[in-house]
Amino acid sequence: MRILLTYCGLVSMLLLNVSVQGAVFPEDCSQIRKQSQRAHSGVYDIQPAGASAPFKAYCEMRVDGGWTVFQMRTGASLSFDKDWAAYKTGFGNPMKDHWLGLEKVYLLTKGTTKRWTLRVDLWDFEGGNAYAEYKNFKLGDEQSAYKLKVGEYRGTAGDAIRGAYPGIDQNGYGFSTVDRDNDGCSPCIFGDIAIMDCVSIDGGGWWYSKCGSASLNGEWHPNGQNVGWSSGLHWLTWRGPDSYSAKSTRMMIKSE
Repeated sequence: MRILLTYCGLVSMLLLNVSVQGAVFPEDCSQIRKQSQRAHSGVYDIQPAGASAPFKAYCEMRVDGGWTVFQMRTGASLSFDKDWAAYKTGFGNPMKDHWLGLEKVYLLTKGTTKRWTLRVDLWDFEGGNAYAEYKNFKLGDEQSAYKLKVGEYRGTAGDAIRGAYPGIDQNGYGFSTVDRDNDGCSPCIFGDIAIMDCVSIDGGGWWYSKCGSASLNGEWHPNGQNVGWSSGLHWLTWRGPDSYSAKSTRMMIKSE
């Protein structure tokens, strides 16, 4: 009897593995929301076209659809001072502060059958919040340094990607990290200071131009120490004129 039960258990495990291996995962959080209007926010397994395996992502389920979160900052517990390899593959916990990974976002947005919207949510230390949305969002492949493309803007935070002033538009630039410089500085002149790379002053990794007025992956600064820093969580069309480092940020995308 014991042998028979063991055999049955092994068969069940094999069948379960076949079932998991043959499973069809949703391509993104928007698909999950469309399939079930009662789906709750949380971590799901998704697998966009071209991905060799499913991966976990946090899905923010809203009235306007299911959003795939690819950046979350709420404090200093997770450093975003990472190299190219980390920003490419992702780091952190999807339930907490994290970066999903440039390659994953590229795979999500590379197709031609879907149009994507990027939403940036910002929270300050005074209880306020704002957002920026961009139509036709997508990233290029690694060869292009995951070049950023955004379309029409709407929101309450201002269009910091295109810039708080002329000449610093980040749209169309590749991603830069401490070990891979793809910004537009060669050098950039700020007063009497020459900057060869934006990461050295802004920190983290971002689509820097010269250097730009959006940068959400720098060092997190606590309340009372969050104004005036060059490094921080900046969206300069939202809070200014001094550089204001946000309390929390979130970046997410949804497909149409």
